[in-house]
Amino acid sequence: MSNGYAVVDVETTGLSPGHHRVIEVAVVHVDSSGRRTDEWCTLVNPRRDLGAQHVHGISTAEARRAPDFAGIAGELAARLTGRVLVAHNLSFDLRFLHAEFARLGHEFSASGLCTMELSGRYLGASSRSLAACCTAAGVPMGTAHSALHDARAAAGLLVRCLDRVGGVPPVRLDLPRTSAFAVQRSSGHAAEQHFLAKLVRLLPRVETPRGDEYLAVLDRALVDRHLSAEEQEELLDVACALDLGLPEVMGLHRDYVAALAEAAREDGVVTADEEADLRLVASLLGVDPGEAVPRRTVRLSLGDLVVFTGEMREPREVWESRALSAGLAVKGGVTKKTALVIAADPNSLSGKADKARSYGIPIVSEDLFAGLLGELTGERA
Repeated sequence: MSNGYAVVDVETTGLSPGHHRVIEVAVVHVDSSGRRTDEWCTLVNPRRDLGAQHVHGISTAEARRAPDFAGIAGELAARLTGRVLVAHNLSFDLRFLHAEFARLGHEFSASGLCTMELSGRYLGASSRSLAACCTAAGVPMGTAHSALHDARAAAGLLVRCLDRVGGVPPVRLDLPRTSAFAVQRSSGHAAEQHFLAKLVRLLPRVETPRGDEYLAVLDRALVDRHLSAEEQEELLDVACALDLGLPEVMGLHRDYVAALAEAAREDGVVTADEEADLRLVASLLGVDPGEAVPRRTVRLSLGDLVVFTGEMREPREVWESRALSAGLAVKGGVTKKTALVIAADPNSLSGKADKARSYGIPIVSEDLFAGLLGELTGERA
């Protein structure tokens, strides 16, 4: 019989537990009634470089102050043992925990519950990302790639499914509990804002057995639009650990690129930068981008009419001045001759936006418009 649930999240220096290390771990306790009873989080000194710091947001100065894994192993084991282990993309966290405890001579072969799987089965989440699952379930989502925030979010997903989960053996770890000091990160880092980082949160689930587990790791790897030789080897290790052969992996890659392209089309605009990123990802994954990557659907020319709607981050007069300087014409209302509508929110319900949709006129964000202005200005230079 278990004492409830231990919802875990780890941040790591990379993708492969054979080479990379845990740099932050969080545990949130949930009792059998769904009440959150305790939480614990600490940074971990990996005794190596920190990997993709722009993703996890942990500084070297913070990691240097933290205990290594040996220093927290007893405390972590005490917080896990006797409880059912839970994580989002459980196999990823399990592989790293197994490797870390194995380095200390301890066997960690637990099973558990995966909230990525539970969310698809019971909560109607069509995408595998933690953010998308939380949106589908109405669970608050904190700062992505913060172990404590991610563990809290996964705990929220678990609670939504508690009445439907079956019996799972609790963790058993026989380690002496040691007095471990916890070191917290100084502040949450800003969420990734690059277009690709936003798109991966929307990608649909796949039917290939264990495919979502592989693609969830691929999502992490591609946040910076780069796959180093080391990361490519690590992805191979992940595929092997999940018993995925080359045909299955290449099929997943092709579907991944096609899904990215489809997500990019959602706002009706594929800019030059987005197209270049999609082609780059296709190349990195060994996929022919020819049919999968869409061509841009919007291109501005001198004299085009543009219309603004909504409260922009910058004053509207600033944007209108930029548009006029680039050789565009700015109008107050939408007509069939309007080339583009720029909205504070492309999903705007304003009258201008509704009229633009009825005419088939693209509606773009100010960020996308800035990119289009840059292209137009570059052509004139």
